[in-house]
Amino acid sequence: MASPSKALREEAPGECRCRGLDRILNLENVLDRLVEQGMITFQDARKVLSASQSADRKENHPLVQIAERRLHRAVPPHEPITLEALTVWLAREAGMPYVRIDPLKVDVSTVTGLVSYAYAARHRILPIEANDDEVVIATAQPSVEEWQEELERILRRRIVAVISNPQDISRYLVEFYALTESVKRALGKVDSGKINTTLNLEQLIELGRAGALDANDRYVVNIVDWLLQYAFDQRASDIHLEPRREEGDVRFRIDGVLHLVYQLPGVVMGAVISRLKVLGRMDLAEKRRPQDGRVKTKTPSGEEVELRLSTMPTVFGEKLVMRIFDPQVTIRSFEELGLSSRDLARWREMVGHPYGIILVTGPTGSGKTTTLYTTLKQLASPEVNVCTVEEPIEMVEPRFNQMQVQHAIGLDFANGLRNLLRQDPDIIMVGEIRDLETAEMAVQAALTGHLVFSTLHTNDAVSAIVRLLDIGVPHYLIRATLLGVVAQRLVRTLCPACKRPGTLDDDLWQSLVAPWKLVKPEEVFLPTGCLECRETGYLGRLGIYEILTLSPNVRKLISPDTDVSLVRKQAMKEGMHTLNISGALKICQGLTTIEEVFRVAGTGNDLN
Repeated sequence: MASPSKALREEAPGECRCRGLDRILNLENVLDRLVEQGMITFQDARKVLSASQSADRKENHPLVQIAERRLHRAVPPHEPITLEALTVWLAREAGMPYVRIDPLKVDVSTVTGLVSYAYAARHRILPIEANDDEVVIATAQPSVEEWQEELERILRRRIVAVISNPQDISRYLVEFYALTESVKRALGKVDSGKINTTLNLEQLIELGRAGALDANDRYVVNIVDWLLQYAFDQRASDIHLEPRREEGDVRFRIDGVLHLVYQLPGVVMGAVISRLKVLGRMDLAEKRRPQDGRVKTKTPSGEEVELRLSTMPTVFGEKLVMRIFDPQVTIRSFEELGLSSRDLARWREMVGHPYGIILVTGPTGSGKTTTLYTTLKQLASPEVNVCTVEEPIEMVEPRFNQMQVQHAIGLDFANGLRNLLRQDPDIIMVGEIRDLETAEMAVQAALTGHLVFSTLHTNDAVSAIVRLLDIGVPHYLIRATLLGVVAQRLVRTLCPACKRPGTLDDDLWQSLVAPWKLVKPEEVFLPTGCLECRETGYLGRLGIYEILTLSPNVRKLISPDTDVSLVRKQAMKEGMHTLNISGALKICQGLTTIEEVFRVAGTGNDLN
């Protein structure tokens, strides 16, 4: 029987240009090796070869052409043959290290300064790491080595070649060098001789105000476009632009943790912030006072996304933070957000009342807005009038009537709520209860037959009662109007690709679940770290919840000098799961770790 490679060549016109994996990779030879090793069938190889004859596919890397066919391994368990799996196979065949490029860990300005774009593009290589002794360069052509000797001679450093995904190399080659070129060109438009690096802090702010670089400069526009698309691609929830004395930091918050992404020259950072202020319809000339704005744009996949912008004056210029609101979050089910079936039943019972007040508590970034919007979207219908007063409006929802707080014209939460009551609402959402006037208006709305949602900043659900008393709401009005309180946090979830079984310390477990006697799980999972999760061991976040419903017995305990411990014990007796227990149940399900629950919720020792 003829060898697979010979049979393949007989089926396809033309002559094989490479007899092995010793030069530029040839599709026929790669298929030959995959068939020989039993990874794919001979029939699949023929299909790939046949599809590759079109002109638009011939220029693709052989591994890309194979991956595009979405084949499965010829032997059980018949796993999909992805491009990443083929890249790992190629690295193993070539005896070279495999590296998955993580753009967050690449010092773009440094690596792009080592090799010109033209040279890197010609050899299809990408520098990804460098130090005084060596430079790590990614390639998808393991047998093409002439550039290595040339670069070692020019850079006077050892070259370490690694195998990486060919599509990643092509993509980041363009993105990294385009970003560097835009920063360089933008900086080149500024007369560096006019910049005094010894200016004091007040003068540094004045320099930012001078606007040495136009916010509408095409290179600045390119930088902003890259920044936003990059943030969407990396699943960032927030973008921080922070001016410093010489360079500004660009940081992304991913799964609750900030990552330094890039450092921009101070003048370019100022221009980038100005560009974003223009997009957010903010006052470009005003740099002394904080401002808020919003931008609506699209992700690389074409989905619309809203960004909330907030500026703050600092000693080195304006700091800007963009909160990214993914509209897909608000269409998720409560189960996807992390509510257990037990807590979901309690929540649905609570929001099913026709009138009363429901509070959601937790620190900034704990998912309160997501919970409220998800609830309101499920309650909104053509028969119901849903009105909100917010500061600012975080997500625009067509089914709501949303009002923006504007302190400059005297439109605060209290006045906004007072106005909403004249708009024939059924359901009202107040962004936050901060003072007695707003609280009194919320109580009045509840007493007159409206369902009111709002937020408070407290550590747990029971503390919300004390907070209302501290504001000045009479205890009898709290008894009459408050339906319940939800406290929540977001915990990072274990990466499914690398989590591993482990053991749990008895003392740690008892510290978490005290005073309950929740049985320690026989098996828990621990983080390991892999390419998928950037070596953190965690991927994504999930909510943990504490739902307090005001039953008749709980209402009796509300007095001018309410004892928090008595209310908590009664609520727990009636089935309330605290944040700790909610987190412990997530641990039992293998979704997170005890360290992560401790980080966001603390211990349960104070509940004794």
